[in-house]
Amino acid sequence: MKVTQVSENLWQLTRLGAFNCYLVREVDGLTLVDTGMSGSANSILATAVSLNQPITRITLTHAHGDHAGSFDAVAAQLQDADIVLNARTVQFLVGDLTLLSTEPQDKLRGSFVTCTTPATRQLQSGDCLGSLRVVAAPGHTPDQIAFFDERDGSLIAGDAFQTAGGTAVAGQMRWLFPFPAMATWHKETALQTAYTLRDLNPTRLAVGHGRVLKNPQTAIEKAIREAEKSMKVR
Repeated sequence: MKVTQVSENLWQLTRLGAFNCYLVREVDGLTLVDTGMSGSANSILATAVSLNQPITRITLTHAHGDHAGSFDAVAAQLQDADIVLNARTVQFLVGDLTLLSTEPQDKLRGSFVTCTTPATRQLQSGDCLGSLRVVAAPGHTPDQIAFFDERDGSLIAGDAFQTAGGTAVAGQMRWLFPFPAMATWHKETALQTAYTLRDLNPTRLAVGHGRVLKNPQTAIEKAIREAEKSMKVR
């Protein structure tokens, strides 16, 4: 697993060149955002040891297997960690993929996993997890959330955007790395989320797939325009 320090408080952990999870430094330890695909646990834990800081919180952007595949394995070795999840992600992780009546009734896509680790606390949009503000970010999946670091403007966006194969809004195909688009549930909702995240004016865009972008506004705006064009949004 490749480890890249992105900022004073943020590390990107990358497996197989394009599958990311993140460690965020807080005063009381590290927050782990996503756990990667199955088999990532030991590398994640070894990275925390190398940083000489404990992982005190575990959270997920959404319940797809490439983000939650090692959730149980990591949690089993960090029994004192706070397990903090979006309520919809809790629902999906127990195998209930029922859509809410208020949500677009499109087919769910991508590989969802089931897990047995219970949440110690549930999150809602607007809550804070250490220095990270929770932002609802549905579209790629119904349960997706993003995390905005209030200290320096870094945005951990899950799969709301990708940068692997070219920057894109969830659902927009990048043939060099097509998997996020193929696994996106509802493109129109994903575009609305892109607007929301753009308006945060992030200083960094950290995504599930691809490199972290510094000063990402130009790339975000271009990706949004392309998504609007593909959906004929005016």
